[in-house]
Amino acid sequence: ISRTERAPSAFPWGVAAMPESEPAVPGVEEEEVLDAETHGAPTDAEPSEGGGAEVSMALESEGAGEEEEEEHDHEKEEEDEAPGWGAADTYDPIAPGSEIIVDSFTELRIDPVMVAEAQAGWRYFISSASREAVGEAIYAAIFEGSPSLQPLFTTPRALQAMRFMNGLNSFLNALDDPPALKVLVETLGFGHLHLDVTVPRVVMFRDSIIDLLQVELAEKFTSQGLAGWMALLNYVGGAIIFIKAHYADRLRILSESWSSIVTKKSDNNRGSENVSMDKVAALVKKSGEKKKSAWGRMGKSGGESDKANGSLDGHMGAMAERGETGGNRAQMGHDVPTTFNEMFVFNAAVMGYGQNVWMTEVLACFDAMVTNVANSGRLQEECDFLVLRIARVATGKVDLAEYKSCMLASMRSLLPKSWSTAHEVAWSWMWENVERLLLSTMGKPTAWERALGTFFQNLDETQAYQVRKDIYSGFFTKAAAGQDYFKQSNTYLHLIATKILGMTMELYRDPIKMADDISALGLRHVGYAIPTELFGPFVSACIEVVQTVTKDNSAIEAFQWSLGLISKSLTRTILEGSTIVMQAINVNSEHQLHRAIICAPRGERAAWMLTVQVGTQSISPLEWSIENGALEAAAAIITDLLTVRADRDRYYYGADELFSRHPDIVRKLSHHAPALLPQLFDGLIWRARTTSGGMRRVNYYVKHLLVGPDGDFSETLEWVAMSQDPKIVCHPILAFITDLVWVRVACRSFLFRKAYVSVMSLIFLTSQSILEHMDEHKSSTQLLIIALCRAIIYIFSMGSLWYGHVRNTIRAYKTKDTVQILNIKVPEYLTNWQEAMSLVLAIFLALLLAFEPILHCWGEEVGENGKELGLFSEDCPKYKHRRGFPYAVISMLCLFLYFIQLVDLAVVTTRVSAFVLVCGRMLSEVCLFASALIVTIMMFSSAIGCLQHTLVDFQGIHKCSLELFRMFLSTENSASYEALAGTPLVLLLVFIFLLTALVFLINMLIAQISLSYQAVYCDMVGYARLKRIHIIVETIQTVPHSRWSSLMNSLGFEKRLEFNEGDVGLAGGIQILEPAGLNPTMVDSIHRFGGSTSPTIQWPAELNKSGVDHMDRLERLVQKTMRKMKRNGMTGMTGTGTLASGTHGTTKISTDAGGNSNDSMNSQGND
Repeated sequence: ISRTERAPSAFPWGVAAMPESEPAVPGVEEEEVLDAETHGAPTDAEPSEGGGAEVSMALESEGAGEEEEEEHDHEKEEEDEAPGWGAADTYDPIAPGSEIIVDSFTELRIDPVMVAEAQAGWRYFISSASREAVGEAIYAAIFEGSPSLQPLFTTPRALQAMRFMNGLNSFLNALDDPPALKVLVETLGFGHLHLDVTVPRVVMFRDSIIDLLQVELAEKFTSQGLAGWMALLNYVGGAIIFIKAHYADRLRILSESWSSIVTKKSDNNRGSENVSMDKVAALVKKSGEKKKSAWGRMGKSGGESDKANGSLDGHMGAMAERGETGGNRAQMGHDVPTTFNEMFVFNAAVMGYGQNVWMTEVLACFDAMVTNVANSGRLQEECDFLVLRIARVATGKVDLAEYKSCMLASMRSLLPKSWSTAHEVAWSWMWENVERLLLSTMGKPTAWERALGTFFQNLDETQAYQVRKDIYSGFFTKAAAGQDYFKQSNTYLHLIATKILGMTMELYRDPIKMADDISALGLRHVGYAIPTELFGPFVSACIEVVQTVTKDNSAIEAFQWSLGLISKSLTRTILEGSTIVMQAINVNSEHQLHRAIICAPRGERAAWMLTVQVGTQSISPLEWSIENGALEAAAAIITDLLTVRADRDRYYYGADELFSRHPDIVRKLSHHAPALLPQLFDGLIWRARTTSGGMRRVNYYVKHLLVGPDGDFSETLEWVAMSQDPKIVCHPILAFITDLVWVRVACRSFLFRKAYVSVMSLIFLTSQSILEHMDEHKSSTQLLIIALCRAIIYIFSMGSLWYGHVRNTIRAYKTKDTVQILNIKVPEYLTNWQEAMSLVLAIFLALLLAFEPILHCWGEEVGENGKELGLFSEDCPKYKHRRGFPYAVISMLCLFLYFIQLVDLAVVTTRVSAFVLVCGRMLSEVCLFASALIVTIMMFSSAIGCLQHTLVDFQGIHKCSLELFRMFLSTENSASYEALAGTPLVLLLVFIFLLTALVFLINMLIAQISLSYQAVYCDMVGYARLKRIHIIVETIQTVPHSRWSSLMNSLGFEKRLEFNEGDVGLAGGIQILEPAGLNPTMVDSIHRFGGSTSPTIQWPAELNKSGVDHMDRLERLVQKTMRKMKRNGMTGMTGTGTLASGTHGTTKISTDAGGNSNDSMNSQGND
C-alpha cells in the first residue's frame, strides 16, 4: 500500500492531481486539476482585501495553535488507547496504510490487487441479499459491536442503515479512482463536523465492519481484500478527524452568518429575491442627488481605505458600529437595502460595476454555492453551471475579484455587529476556492460550443445511427447488468440516445433550463430504481464512440465535459431523491413503506410521503406510485395521510397537505387507480365511537372537495362524474356534498333555467294543440293570440336556441374541441344527447317557420267557401292543399322535443330520476323485442305470400304483415279466424306465428326486462346521482359568485370541529348527527399517544392489531427452514453466513450454492 506523499491542499475539496492515465470523471481534464506542488501547504494567514497585516498575524498564531493542539490530542489518544485491529492474526498492523493518519489528507493509492479483492468481496456481500437487509446488518454490527458509539446513533434505524449501505458502496466503487474517492470522503467529513470523531471511535467502527465481513464472507475475504478494507476505513476515519480539526470553524462561520442574512431577507423583504441592476442603480442615483455633499465628503475622507474595504457602503457598515450614521440612515429611511441581493447590487452600482451583467448570474447561484460549501461534488457542479451561465452573458473580461469586493462589502453592511476578522477570512477563503474552480474552465465553454455544434452538423444520418448503435454495444460490454434496465425496443433506445446527444449541446445553449430538465430527469430515474453505478460505463461508452468518429480534440473535449456534468447532476439527483419511501414504492410493499415512514418526525411525516425535492424540481412519491401501478404502496400512503394522530398539544391530519400538494388527487385516482377512491373518501370521514341519545357525531372533512385552490367550486364532482361509476357516487361523503350543493346553490338556478323551457313548451302547446282546435271557426281574438304565441316561439325560443348553438359551434371549432363522426368533425358538445335534441328542435322550429300558414296566407282575402279571411287567418286554399300536412307533422315532432327537454326536471327527486333512468335503460330490451317481432312478421308474411289461396286480407306481403300484426295485438275478430278454415296451410302458419310471437317473444321480453332490471336496480340510485352531479356541474357555472361566497361563509370551514364534548379537533369540515345504528363504530379512529409532544420526534411504533404481518413473517421463516433442511439433506450445507451476531437483533442472510439469496430477516430478542 502506498499513499501519495504530498502536502495538504489549501483547497479541501479534492482537487489534488488526477491520475496521469485518465481522468476520474469523464469530462474533467488534467488542466482543470491543481497539483499539490502548485498549492503548497495551507496558508491560513493569506491576507484578504480588507484584512491587512493584523489579520495575517492573527491567522498565523491561530493556525499554529491549532496544529499544536491537534498534535497534543493525537499523542494523548495514542497513549490512552492503542488501535485494535480486529483481525490481528491475518493483518500486519505495521504494514503501510494500517495507521490512521489525522495530520494530513491526500489521495489514497493502494495496490490494484487489493482494490480488486476488496471490490470483489463487497460485490459478493451485497449480492447475497437485498440492499435493505445488508444495510440493516451493517447497522446491527456497528450498533451492537460498539456500545460506546450508540449515543451517536440519533438518525432512525432504517435511514441510517441505508446511509451505511450507500456510503460504503460509493467508497468501494471509487477505490480505484483516488480523486473521486477523495471527493466522496471529504463530503462525508463535512457532514460529520458536529460529531466528536476520535481515533478510538474510528477503530471501533472499523473493527465492527471488518468482523462482519470476515464472518459473512469467510474464505472469500482474502488477506488482500482485508488489507484494502483496512486501508479504506483508516483513510475515511483519518479524513473525518482532519477535516473537523482544520475547517470546522470556518464552515460554522459561513453557515451562521449566511443563515442570519437569509433570515433578515425573509423578515424584511420577501419580494426582493430578483433585484435588477437598473432598480438599485436608480436608488443610488436618487440617494446621490439627496446627499451629494455627504457622498463627496465621505469619498474624499475614505481614500485608500475605500479600496481596501471594497465599496462606499463598507464605510457605512463600519460607521454604523460606532453609531456615527444614525441620522444619515434615518434620513435615507427605507431606501437602504436590507437583503444581500439588494445590498450587493447597491454596492456594485456604487463601485462602478453596475454594467457587469455576469455578476447577476453569480448572484443567482451564490446561495447554492454557500449552502453546499461543505459538499465538494455539489460545489464543483454549481461552479460548472455558473461558468456556462457566465459564458452566455459575458461580453468582455470577467474579473472575479470584483465580485469578491462587492460580496465582502455587502456582508459587512448586513452584519455590522457580528462581523470580525474570522468572518473576513472565512468568506475570503470560501470565495478563493470557488474562484479557483471557476477559473479552471472559464472561457472554454464558448469554444466548446462551437466545436461541438460543428461536430453534430457534420454528422449525417448514417453516422448518427451507427453512433447510437455503438453506444449501446459498448455500454452492454462494459456493464452487462445494464441490459436488464433497457427493456424497450431498439427504436426507442435510439430515441433515448438522440436525446442524450442533444442534451450535451443544449447544455451550452441554455444551462438554466437544462439544470431543471436534468433534475426532473433524475427524479424520474429515482422511480425507475436505476443504479447510479451504470452511469459511469454509459458515459465512457459514449465518449469512446465519439472519439472514433471525430479527431477534433475540441469537440471531444466539449462532449466529454458536458456529458460528465450531466452524469454528475443525474447521479446526485438520484442519490438525493432515493429516499427510503421511494425505495419502498419501487418494490410496492406496504410493510416496507410503513417501516420507512415510521422513522419520520411527526411534523414532517406527510412531507416524506408527498415531496422529494432536489434543487428546483420535486417529485411526489404518492403520485409516482399511483401512475406506475404501485397501488399497494399508494393505498398505504393515503391511509397514513388520512389517519388522525394526536398528542396532548395538537392533532396531526394530512388532508390539508395532501390536497395542497395534489389538488387534483381525485382526478388522478379516477384515471389511474379508481379502486383507491373509496379509501380516500373514507379517510375524510370521522365517526365517534360513543353515542348520545341514539345519535352519533360524524365529521365530514369536505373543504377540499368543495372549494378549489382559487376559492371557487372544486372540480371534484366533475372528475367523479367523468368516471361514470354509479357505486362511488353513492359514497356517503359524495352524497353529502352533492345534496348540500344541490339544495343550497344549484337547485334554484337549475329550476330557473328550466322554467324558461317550461314556459316556451306551454306557449307552443297552447298555440299548436289547444287554441288550434277549440273552435272550428276562430274569432279574430283567437287568431291574434295564436299569432302572438307563435311569434314568441320563433323569436325567443328558436332565436335563443340558434344563438346558443352557433356560439358553441364557433367556439368548438376555434378550440378544436371536435369529434370525428363519419369522417366529419362535429362539435364535441353535441355528443350530449340533450344538446343534440336541442339542435334538432332548433332545426324543426326553423322548418316550422318556413311552413307557417299565417305567413303564407298573408294578403289572402277570400277563403275556401268565399268567406272573407281575417288578418292572421290560416285557412287560405293555396296553403291548405299544399303545405298543411308537413306543418302538422313538424308541429307534432316539435312538441315531442319540447317534452324531451323537460325530462331533466326528474332530477329534482332522486327516486323519480332513478325511475326515469331505469326506463331509459329498459328501452334497449324493448327495441330488441320489436326488431325480433318485425323480422318474424316479415318472415311469415313472405311465406304466406308464396301459397295459393283466395284470402283477400292475405293477398300481398304488406296486407299479410298488417293482418298478422293485428292478430298479434289481438284486435282481429273471430270472423277473420273462421275465414282461415278453408285454407288449412295458411291457418297452420298463422298458428305457428302466434305461438312464436305471443308465447316465445313476449315471455322472452319479460325475462330480459326482469334480468336487466335486477342488474340495474342496485345502481339506479347511483345513476340518478350521476345525473344530478352532471346537472350541478353545468349549473354551477351560472351561479352568482355572491351566492357561492355566502354558502362558504355559512359553512364555517375555518372553525375547528369537536370530536367529543370539550375535545376541539380539526377545521375544514362539517359536523352532523346520524342514527347510531346506521354505521356502527367500535374502535376510535383517532390514534392518541402520550409522552413528549415535540413535532421533531417520531410517533411511537403502532402495534399491528391484526397480526397478519407477524404470521406472514413466521410463514416465510418456516418455508425457508424447510428449504434449507431439504437442501442440506440432499447436498449438504453450502454457503451460509451470519451478517451480524449479538445478544439482541441477530440478523441472518443465507445463500445457496448458486449465489441466490433468501433475504429474510430473523430478529431474535427484539421480536
